[in-house]
Amino acid sequence: MIDANALRSLCLGFNGATEEFPFPRHPDVSTFKVGGKIFALSTLTDAPLTVSLKCDPELAERLRAAHPEVVPGYHLNKRHWNTVSLTGELPDPLIRDMIEDSYDLVVASLPRAQRLLLDWPGEQQR
Repeated sequence: MIDANALRSLCLGFNGATEEFPFPRHPDVSTFKVGGKIFALSTLTDAPLTVSLKCDPELAERLRAAHPEVVPGYHLNKRHWNTVSLTGELPDPLIRDMIEDSYDLVVASLPRAQRLLLDWPGEQQR
């Protein structure tokens, strides 16, 4: 099961990923960014632990339909974001894939120069 430490490690394991706490009224909300854009956010002290992740709209719908632990993004654009409960019900590889997909969606939207600096594998496919 992915806990807060594992979630932080996963998110910070991507090239260029940073962690910030940008919400003064909610200082415990951790955001994980690449190129200044959020790809994951979580309150790492919450129980159960949840993480909000960017997602392709069609995939977001399929994930929500298949897994009750995946719901529309809390306080986010519900079309492009899912909030995922990390209760142990979802397999860890699926959670890792969702985090990586979120990172990839954000990196793909960055200017080419930034993508090249990140040595992003997706750039080689373009």
